[in-house]
Amino acid sequence: MSLPGGFLARPFAHRALHGEGAAENSDRAIEAAARAGWGIEIDIQLTADGRAAVFHDYDLRRLTGREGVARTISMEALAGTPLRGGGFPLALEDALARVAGRVPVLVEVKDQSGDMGPDGGALEDAVAAAAKGYGGPLAAMSFNPHSAARLKDAGLAAGLVTCAWSAEDWPHLPEERRRALRLMPGLGGADFVSHDRADLASARAGRARAAGLPVLCWTIRSEAEAAEALRHADQITFEGYRPAHRRNARGAPFPG
Repeated sequence: MSLPGGFLARPFAHRALHGEGAAENSDRAIEAAARAGWGIEIDIQLTADGRAAVFHDYDLRRLTGREGVARTISMEALAGTPLRGGGFPLALEDALARVAGRVPVLVEVKDQSGDMGPDGGALEDAVAAAAKGYGGPLAAMSFNPHSAARLKDAGLAAGLVTCAWSAEDWPHLPEERRRALRLMPGLGGADFVSHDRADLASARAGRARAAGLPVLCWTIRSEAEAAEALRHADQITFEGYRPAHRRNARGAPFPG
């Protein structure tokens, strides 16, 4: 499978269009992005009852002010927990129902193994179940190459989230593991990559371009960063500002 048609035709709002009374990844942020015509990038965690929740952190404190871990509470309990900044979390299937195909949706499946290794696949299976029958443009991705492979095996367009894998950014991973991840295992089976914008000019990112894969990037916070990124990437994921460009790197406009 490849990326759905038109998937690269517009920038993606990182963690949806949050701010101004809408917390990241919230129901309000998802609706705001869809109404504005931006693509939507959201994060997915596993709940205690095996559901795919639109939620970034493993821990609840930063986003809700409450103690606990997302994986230890039910989807119903999480969905009823107010988010700092406004709004509530959604189950993935509910988020997709709200978007209803209006704009592309890019879901990042958070690593559940702790070391970017195999994790049993419960979250990947939950994502596939939530996406089953959805008719809008949708793709999934993960830093964990095992997760990306399982998502692709489930019939989703699936990509790798990639970066320089520095010790500073990934102190919990041993150097041997980070070195292996820099080689982008699973690249041959991926449908796209989403690469760290600070590392887009590297040979690592060049492997994806040489393989003919679409390259997205994260996270762009200004027009200057966008201009530099689009020298190397096909599309951006943005946060904290609104992109002036409404075209992708190949010059195709999008409506809105």
